[in-house]
Amino acid sequence: MCNGPLLGKILLFSVPLMLSGILQLLFNAADIVVVGQFTGSDALAAVGSTGSLNNLIINVFMGLSIGTSIMVARYYGAQDWKNVHEVVHTSMLLSAVCGVVLIFIGVILAAPLLELMGTPEDVLDQAVLYMRIIFVGMPALMIYNFGAAILRAVGDTQRPLIFLLIAGVINVVLNLFFVIVFHMGVAGVALATIISQCVSAALVVVCLVRSNGAYQLHLKQLCVKKDKLLQIVQVGLPAGIQGAVFSVSNVLIQSSINSFGSVAMAGNTAAGNIEGFVYTSMNALYQASLSFTSQNVGAKKLNRVVPVLVRCLGAVVVVGAALSSLAILLSRQLLGIYSSDPAVIQYGVGRLEVVCATYFLCGMMDVACGSMRGLGSSIIPTVVSLAGACGLRILWIFTIFAVDRTLYCLYLSYPITWIITFVCHLTCFLIFLYVKKRREAAQPQ
Repeated sequence: MCNGPLLGKILLFSVPLMLSGILQLLFNAADIVVVGQFTGSDALAAVGSTGSLNNLIINVFMGLSIGTSIMVARYYGAQDWKNVHEVVHTSMLLSAVCGVVLIFIGVILAAPLLELMGTPEDVLDQAVLYMRIIFVGMPALMIYNFGAAILRAVGDTQRPLIFLLIAGVINVVLNLFFVIVFHMGVAGVALATIISQCVSAALVVVCLVRSNGAYQLHLKQLCVKKDKLLQIVQVGLPAGIQGAVFSVSNVLIQSSINSFGSVAMAGNTAAGNIEGFVYTSMNALYQASLSFTSQNVGAKKLNRVVPVLVRCLGAVVVVGAALSSLAILLSRQLLGIYSSDPAVIQYGVGRLEVVCATYFLCGMMDVACGSMRGLGSSIIPTVVSLAGACGLRILWIFTIFAVDRTLYCLYLSYPITWIITFVCHLTCFLIFLYVKKRREAAQPQ
């Protein structure tokens, strides 16, 4: 990451990561398709209604995996093998602890939070059941994501792809088995998801144990190094808080969608799942900007930071625009995979034509944010994101949407907040990089 041409290396890093993200999304997509086709629109709405709430609870902890990735990449770029070893072992123990904590949070808070969101009575019981089962599998989800973050930080995006391919096939097979054969409904698809997550977690642990070099995992050496934990928290917690507050705005939007009824909820769920495949592909470029910037900062090669950002921005626009256009062109066929109800499909098309058509703006916003984090700034991108994408979106709900209570008006909040937040991120990035270069130039050689 620290030498030679950048674009080819960024694409080699990003493409397996895109495929990994798509496979991970298939966990939830398989749940939604199976319940939509074999159980009904109520079950489809129940599964979809938990998504934003799950993310709200999980994202604080997932932010710590971003801290792990940044710290491993920075020490790896500086060839500081002792600190790489300590970050790896602190992170993997931390992931297991976070997963256990999440079990209790999700199981206890599922019912009251879903009721607070205004989840309709006809889907509430199924939504609570699905959410509680999913949270039992949180330790596996955390272990996989922290382990994959370590591999990404050292440039390995291929093995996580293989692990998710295996787990994804298991998830789809078990979904069909539990729902069609045993008629378990939402409980069946939730159980299939957590079993497949356990498989991917086991595979990533075995991979790290058998790896060579500083990032090899020794299970008997798992411990928390206080200084490394503080570094991970310092870098990752703001990212987690940002993700959580993003989810607050999404929960408010989901609550607004709930007011249109279960059919609108089902259409929104299906469209949102299709958009997820576009988002996760763009998110691979965010991960690339984060990892490439972090390693070059660690290697003290700040002259490569702007070229990394420019190439990642160009790639994310191409990927986002191309995949979004394809999703809109095939919208009815794709939505038909999730539900055969014409009303559900029509609601889904309405969302795709507004949100998905402008999704590349979200990718640009994320890439600029990733470059800021890679530079070592954790607070500034969080503040910008909270004020821009989240604060403005919440303001929109209570002002513009309050006047024009239509789904079109609600969905319009997404592209407007994305472009404003991107401009702010880019401005802060250029200022922060200028200051960092001045400081390094002032240091004695």
